[in-house]
Amino acid sequence: MDVSWLKGHGTENDFVLLPDPDGRVHGDLDPAFVAALCHRRRGLGADGVMRVVRTEAIDLDPALDTTGAEWFMDYRNADGSVSEMCGNGVRVFARYLLEAGLVDVEAPIRIGTRDGVKVVTRAGDELRVDMGPFQVGDVSEVTVGQHAWKAREVHTGNPHAVAFVDTVADAGPLLDQPGYDAGVYPEGVNIEFVERRGDRHVGMRVHERGSGETRSCGTGACAVGVATALADGASPTADVPVRYRVDVPGGTLHVEWTADDHLVLEGPAVIVASGQMEWRA
Repeated sequence: MDVSWLKGHGTENDFVLLPDPDGRVHGDLDPAFVAALCHRRRGLGADGVMRVVRTEAIDLDPALDTTGAEWFMDYRNADGSVSEMCGNGVRVFARYLLEAGLVDVEAPIRIGTRDGVKVVTRAGDELRVDMGPFQVGDVSEVTVGQHAWKAREVHTGNPHAVAFVDTVADAGPLLDQPGYDAGVYPEGVNIEFVERRGDRHVGMRVHERGSGETRSCGTGACAVGVATALADGASPTADVPVRYRVDVPGGTLHVEWTADDHLVLEGPAVIVASGQMEWRA
């Protein structure tokens, strides 16, 4: 199979993009194909795959509102499983659309996702994404080895469990799946381990369901911003959003909690390579 591809990343959360505007090349992405593409030694290597397809060319749940979104981010985790949303990925997706001349560089970019439409705007060299509203759930428990921490449930398009630690080194190598309550998270969960570094400034490490530990997670950074603000007793006003700096192993992201209870994620996004290959399973 001849495959056109691009490689991009947002704070080193990296992705393979597959241009398929009319939905004629890849159809419903085969999980084994996605997993093989993402493999760090046998494939191109990535944390996930994004098919770039026009919204009208993909079969979606009729209940999903994609109004005004010409393009749809068909996102898959590194193991081939479907994911609702990816905060770093949607910025890389938007960067591709901008560089390919597929959208107006001066206008907000509306991108369809399985978590609804996300609106991306330019902020100098970086991109800002209105991630929409969020939900805060209960406090549960996550574990790594013999260690356990209380974790706040925050849903930001994907489910997250946010645990505060003295230092992110406490979370260990994170090479194996951390433990969590499957009754609370029947579809799995992304887990963030967070340390405080200053006033409205934290660092985090993340274990993403379907991908393992990654260098960054945009929806996770948003969940961390919310959980930290709640722990700090901070909330936005009509004039001033709550803004946190979130350091990840791959760089720095900024999260804003706005007066209308939306989250805005700001950070870099770059396309680093493109090519054509004959894919051999």
